[in-house]
Amino acid sequence: MSVVVGYVPTVEGDAALTAAVREAGSREVPLVVIISERGHRFGTGPVELQATADDVRTRLDQTGLRYEIRQTTRGRDVAEDIVDAATAHDAQLIVIGLRRRSPLGKLLLGSNAQRILLDAPCPVLSVKPDPE
Repeated sequence: MSVVVGYVPTVEGDAALTAAVREAGSREVPLVVIISERGHRFGTGPVELQATADDVRTRLDQTGLRYEIRQTTRGRDVAEDIVDAATAHDAQLIVIGLRRRSPLGKLLLGSNAQRILLDAPCPVLSVKPDPE
């Protein structure tokens, strides 16, 4: 059993990680963090991805939770990576961050969140960052 979270270094990703830490702690299960190359800006390479993983590791070390950080491979689908991790780790919950998108953006780019919601083998908690 576990809680799986999709993470990118954005305010939405931070909100998802915060909620996932809270959920994993209350459920007393490990946290699985999926960091995706596709979630980063064009041109982000292995050094930046490793820096992101190191930042997440530092943050999680302070929680006392058991955790695993996985970086996805180039060319894989983000939604598929998260759903596959949830299946492999017998997840009780998937946590994702949501960002506001225009109707045109939804039409042209599709929605990873929607695919995760539809394909997930467990409940999905979607969170938004606190308005500032």
